[in-house]
Parts: sequence; C-alpha cells; structure tokens
Amino acid sequence: MSRLLVFGLGYTASLVAERLTADGWHVVGTTRDGRDGTIRFDDSDAVAAEIAAATHILSSVPPEHEVDLVLVRYGPLLLRSRAWLGYLSSTGVYGDAGGAWVDETAPIGGGRRSARAAADADWLAIGARTFRLPGIYGPGRSPLDRVREGKAHRIDCPGQVFSRAHVDDIVSGVIAGMDAPAGAYNIADDLPASQNDVAAFAAMLLGLPAPQFVTLDDLSAMGRGFYRENRRVANGKAKRVLGWAPVWPDYRAGLRALNAVTSPIPASTAPATASVDQR
Repeated sequence: MSRLLVFGLGYTASLVAERLTADGWHVVGTTRDGRDGTIRFDDSDAVAAEIAAATHILSSVPPEHEVDLVLVRYGPLLLRSRAWLGYLSSTGVYGDAGGAWVDETAPIGGGRRSARAAADADWLAIGARTFRLPGIYGPGRSPLDRVREGKAHRIDCPGQVFSRAHVDDIVSGVIAGMDAPAGAYNIADDLPASQNDVAAFAAMLLGLPAPQFVTLDDLSAMGRGFYRENRRVANGKAKRVLGWAPVWPDYRAGLRALNAVTSPIPASTAPATASVDQR
C-alpha cells in the first residue's frame, strides 16, 4: 500500500491527503499539537517511524525564524529515506519581475521570500519535487468570501498582475508530480490578472458593488510588500512534464465554479419535467 506522510496539514496539503485517502492510500499527518489523530511534530520517535514506513513524504511547512523546521529536525532521516519527496513552495521565491513571465529557470532568492527560497533550494538539493504555488483560492478561501465579508478592496496600481490557482488544480498537480522527476514545478493557472479585476468579478457574481479603492498606505506592511512584486508565472513545464493542465484555466472559470456550489438555494423549486423520457 502507498503510504503518505504529510508535514503540516494546512489548507492545500489537507486536500491532497483527502484525495489520496479516497484513492486507498494510508495517510498520516503532523501538526504542532497532535490534534485530530495527527502526530505531534516534535514527537521524534513517532515521526521517525512514519518516515521509515512512508513511500511518499510531502511538506507544506513554511520557514519559521528563517529556517525550514522539517529539514532542521528531520533532514538526516529524509536523506536516508527512499521515499518520494515533495515540498509546497511559493512563486514568491522569484521576487519582483516587473510584470515579466517567469519559469522554473528564473533565479530565486530575491524579494521578501529569502527564507522560502532557501528552503526551496534545500529541498531540491535532497531530490524533492518543489511545487511553486501562486495565490491559492478555493472553497472557504476565495475572493468571493472576502467580498461577502466586506474585506475585499481594490488598489490603484496600474499594470500590477498576480498569478493564482484553484486549490483543486494544485492538488491534481501535486499528485501528477508523484510520477515525475525531481525538480521545480510552477502550478499556476493560464491567466495572470490584476487583483482589482478579480475582486470586481467576484462582486459581480454575487450581485454586489465592486469593492472600494484604498491606497497602499492603508495596507499592512505585509500587504505593501505583496504589491511591490509583479510577475506572471509560466506553467509550461508542469504541462509538459507532469501531463497536467488546470481544470480552471483562469479566475473567471474558477470563481464561477465556486459560486455555483456556494450560492444560496433558490426559494422556489423548478417546475416538473413534461416527460420522464426527457434527456
């Protein structure tokens, strides 16, 4: 039986675990406190046993205090393991590209994600597949939710674009990568777009006014840093090598699909069909 050990059952990694569990895999995950049947991250004996038993190991743990805690604590065991290794990284490792396209050959380490870039490089060095992820959206975590909650905004920042991906497309990309060579893979949709356009489209789907404009000065330091980076993320390698393609190739398709499954139930029922033989 295939056995997956997941370091850090966050939003995306939990959905990878769910998909593989449904396919008959044995999946074990770690959390800081060992909640809900997981293994506590610092339970070295239990984690070591799972590393030894795993056929696949995936980490979604971001750097903390400038270091990758998984590699610091369990790196020697991972080096001795024969398991497939995967790491959920970020396209933030590319830094600012001035709106240009970046692929996996672009240098990493610039901008505000130096620790993430170092972790990305360290996982590559031990033979992992690093999945560089852009803005992630999906059920319970999308522009639709932010618009509904009154937390969405637009910023007057001409020419600023971001790449993003529906979480289900990321899950399918990671799973496709389990049969792929070690290396870095960008998992992103086909249409980098302005955050303003995305927020306005989400509001339109909900029948609400487009979010108000705010200035960069109104944002947190993290938010301002986010807007200092401008790039388009190319996904050609993932398509060629993994045989992967996004089911939702742009934010419009992805948000329409999310809205269809989260919209309120109509107050009136549809009329009965005229014939049971209708197709």
